[in-house]
Amino acid sequence: MREKVEEALGRVRPMLQADGGDVELVDVDEQGVVKVRLKGACGGCPMATVTLKMGIERALKKEIPEITEVVEV
Repeated sequence: MREKVEEALGRVRPMLQADGGDVELVDVDEQGVVKVRLKGACGGCPMATVTLKMGIERALKKEIPEITEVVEV
């Protein structure tokens, strides 16, 4: 499943990079929780939670239904 998540993040990444940010995959556990680290402008942005939940999590769940949640670490 990790490879699927990396591929899906690769499709989300250009949107983040356009605003000076990025996302790094940290881990995917057996329960379908994806742990990511927001970097660059996304790391300190007040809208980071919205980006994480409404952008990244929504995109990943759409492509990979086994994902239950995306959290920042």
